[in-house]
Amino acid sequence: MPKKKTIKKNTATRKKDEPKLVKAPEKDRRRAARIYKKLQEKYPDAHCALNHTNAFELLVATILSAQCTDVLVNKVTPGIFAKLPTPQLMAKADLATIESLVNRVNFWRNKAKSLKGMAEMLVEKHGGQIPQTMEELIELPGVARKTANVVLGNAFGINTGVVVDTHVGRIARRFGLTRHDEPKKIERDLMALFPRKNWCMLSHLLIYHGRAVCKARHSLCHNDDLCRYYCSNAKMD
Repeated sequence: MPKKKTIKKNTATRKKDEPKLVKAPEKDRRRAARIYKKLQEKYPDAHCALNHTNAFELLVATILSAQCTDVLVNKVTPGIFAKLPTPQLMAKADLATIESLVNRVNFWRNKAKSLKGMAEMLVEKHGGQIPQTMEELIELPGVARKTANVVLGNAFGINTGVVVDTHVGRIARRFGLTRHDEPKKIERDLMALFPRKNWCMLSHLLIYHGRAVCKARHSLCHNDDLCRYYCSNAKMD
């Protein structure tokens, strides 16, 4: 009897939704390291702006934060966490209850559906626990790569990528860390420039700088030492 042909899985295949990582030239990585050090010195208290005490709360807050300010999310989430503090309780809650708790944020109807679906999948598939892999997280309703990166990096200390929001993208371009506009391509460039251990904190540092100085409008770049040295916007002011 002929032997059954076995098909070997290609373990080198890139994970779903993961940017292809190409190592940046040494001189570019040295420049990136200098920028990172300066940002650390400037913002020693940089941290995740979404208030949370556990991974589930962070996941809920991050889903709500899409196209919404962190300030507003932080006003909404205490009521959610008080009434539905666990995946089990959120999964059992009717949709109208969840909607009433989130109706101050943008796109609240869709986000309420995502929260209920997310909680149901956590209970049914993960025993109510938050997965700690990118592949499992992005299967949850309302969760894409950016949200998964937020949760993995901040709740579990797992650096699988760089969170790219509007601040990160803007400053990465202005500082010559990328030439791209697409978040996945920006993330790929940042991952190639900075060591993995710094990926989560890098996002916080860039966001802090984007909110304080290197703003989209009415920027203060021309008055800032860091921007004057690295930022293309400062050179145009």
